[in-house]
Amino acid sequence: MRPSVKDQVESLGGKWVDVPYETDEERQIAEGVGGYARPMPPAWMQRQAAIIAERCKVVDILITTALIPGRPAPKLIKAEAVALMKPGSVIVDLAVEQGGNVEGSELDKIVQKNGVRIIGKANLPALVAADASALYARNVLNFLALSLNLKTGDFALARDDEIVKATIVCDDGGVIPRG
Repeated sequence: MRPSVKDQVESLGGKWVDVPYETDEERQIAEGVGGYARPMPPAWMQRQAAIIAERCKVVDILITTALIPGRPAPKLIKAEAVALMKPGSVIVDLAVEQGGNVEGSELDKIVQKNGVRIIGKANLPALVAADASALYARNVLNFLALSLNLKTGDFALARDDEIVKATIVCDDGGVIPRG
């Protein structure tokens, strides 16, 4: 739902589902803060549910990842949308540890609803093949590279980097406030 995530989804071969914004306020809320979404207004959520339900009719694989810090995961895929999917389709609910984005997903279980398999495994990266583990390791390496001067090998936290700013929990003996 965050516009900044579109390129990330498409870079992995996924197809972005666009939910139009009716106001600048909706666009601003969707962009979120520090790389995380914020709760969207009810009117947007209704538009989103209708668009996703239509899209569910034609997809074979659906991956959900929506999380809002400090809150349960938003239920983006309703049972009615799952019922519209073709038998044999698969949903991967990566937000299952916070309640899930999909009605019917269950923590650490693979369930079937109307012939649709809903995967709700916690810590999915630990369960995937070696290639996926290598890709994850590459992401960790790239993140750590933001904290090192690659020429000298010295620790040099890139405090102005958006990713680093979003992950700093404490600094100079104090807790970083989030809001």
